[in-house]
Amino acid sequence: MKYKITHQTIYTYNEPVSLCYNVLRLTPRHTYSQVCNSVVVKIHPEPDNTQEYEDFFGNKITYFSIEKEHAQLSVKVSSVIEKRVSAAREIGLYGNATIEKVKQQLQENKQEAADIGQYIFETTMTASNMEIAAYARQSFPPGRAVLEATIDLMRRIYTDFKFTPGFTTVSTPLEVVMREHKGVCQDFAHLAIACIRSIGLPARYVSGYIETVPPPGVEKLFGVDASHAWFSVYIPHLGWVDFDPTNNIMPGDQHITIGWGRDYADIAPMRGILLSSGTHTLSVSVDVSRIR
Repeated sequence: MKYKITHQTIYTYNEPVSLCYNVLRLTPRHTYSQVCNSVVVKIHPEPDNTQEYEDFFGNKITYFSIEKEHAQLSVKVSSVIEKRVSAAREIGLYGNATIEKVKQQLQENKQEAADIGQYIFETTMTASNMEIAAYARQSFPPGRAVLEATIDLMRRIYTDFKFTPGFTTVSTPLEVVMREHKGVCQDFAHLAIACIRSIGLPARYVSGYIETVPPPGVEKLFGVDASHAWFSVYIPHLGWVDFDPTNNIMPGDQHITIGWGRDYADIAPMRGILLSSGTHTLSVSVDVSRIR
């Protein structure tokens, strides 16, 4: 199965911008379940400088600068992704690993723990509190299998929290999400990560896309798919296992991964600095289409 993804971002400035520096994280990663066949990045106005590299987490980065006056910035990233195997895994024996067993194995395998350990500590966006820790313990009692506990946590977040676009921003604290019981996919991923880290287990934030399928007889509209977020939990021998609390599913063939980090800040799609005295408007359009 192949997908074509088109992600377009347009900044329109009320006052001319004379200089801007930007970093893009919009190139999908190669993973066990997907391969990125091609990526085309089109930027207008044409950048004066560009550079491609990988960040600390192995995500693909495109840096560019525009050093001339412009009133609008358009960035269009087109990718072709092939899902080479089903994202579903044979969990088998390792799916029974308990919280205590996972912690023990990470302590015993120092080489493995060196990379995994960075995903245990909380960040500003995944800060826990007493209420979040108590919410986590309901799913993670002592002796329970991590896989089973995480599935239960995912289900509870899906049931207890209402998907409410526009209620939160990237700077909304988790305590607000917890109190109001609503948010968006980014908030639900951060909440799950905060819960899991509160009991001492590693969890990471995953950024990507999910294909939306219209009802039968309804034509799919261009640009209605959106960036999506979910989370992963590390289980020894299984590796990183994905969970989507927004949809209460373990991600499969319709989920396409861009990258991952400790939280949203590590994998924000586009960030930049500009020199201008005015404000701007932002338009983002995403389309995920099957091509085979």
